[in-house]
Amino acid sequence: MKKLINSVESIVDEMLLGYVAAHGDRIALASNTRIVVRKEQKLATKVALIIGNGSGHEPIAMGWIGEGLLDGNIVGEIFAAPAPELILEGIKTVNNEAGVLLLVSSHSGDIINADVAVEEALNLGINVKSLLMYDDVSSAPKGEEHERRGAPGTTFIYKILGAGAEQGQDIHALFDLGVRVRDSIRTLGVAVAPGTSPLTGSPMFELEENEIFIGMGVHGEPGLGRRKMGPVQEIVSEVMEIIMDDLPFAAGDNVIAMINGSGGTTLMELLIIYKEVSSFLAKKNITIFKPLVGEMVTTQEMAGFSISLLKTDEEIRKLWAAPSSAPYFHL
Repeated sequence: MKKLINSVESIVDEMLLGYVAAHGDRIALASNTRIVVRKEQKLATKVALIIGNGSGHEPIAMGWIGEGLLDGNIVGEIFAAPAPELILEGIKTVNNEAGVLLLVSSHSGDIINADVAVEEALNLGINVKSLLMYDDVSSAPKGEEHERRGAPGTTFIYKILGAGAEQGQDIHALFDLGVRVRDSIRTLGVAVAPGTSPLTGSPMFELEENEIFIGMGVHGEPGLGRRKMGPVQEIVSEVMEIIMDDLPFAAGDNVIAMINGSGGTTLMELLIIYKEVSSFLAKKNITIFKPLVGEMVTTQEMAGFSISLLKTDEEIRKLWAAPSSAPYFHL
């Protein structure tokens, strides 16, 4: 697979320079150019929201910096968590009198490095808390949710906590809100064809031409298993039954649905998938509020999708619908 790059070594830094060149009205690079921040910081009396993550999954998370969303993103190497020293520098960069809430997607490197950085920040007297995010039902059984991976459904947390922070919720209220949202999300993905690693030029996994993989993670991690390709209605129904049973979701619920493309899935396909999800939920007497359909959390040109459902209440719906302004997040 061809990649439009200058060199493997410069991919991340050149991507960030291009991002700032395109969207310098809203975002900027910090003194350490692996830290992306809002061009205009919000009031120091409002909690700063930040995350560190490996690159290669854009537009998450650098594309979601802006009013009503993130205050900063600490950008690691491709598919690799940023080092503890870099996360600490990011925390210090956005720190203010209201404190810093560090979002951590549940992958081993992200957890280890974030824990070290938070401990060092606390030793420096910084008011910081970390929130571990997970939602992938294929990665650990029901009852062991805390062992699950972070997946595209964590998008709900970014937006809802970003709105809460913008409205002035303190760090403890935001953390509690984050736990409540996280525990109400369920996600399951489907891989159709592999993406190509920019580092090696090789496919990240293998699938037969007539095969798909239910539950594969964003880095090609194993999930529930392979099955034959078939009509999307059948695939969506299988995925939805697993998601529904896991929380569980029930008649009368009001949910936010997210249909995420993995990087190489057309909008045409994603909208057909959403049609099937909407029909499935309508038959269960479950209402959808302001869905999100698009390629938000990607793995290069990997073909596939994930379905995420968030069970909501009135507060969550208001925060989800609150105004935001970031280069690559659009409801």
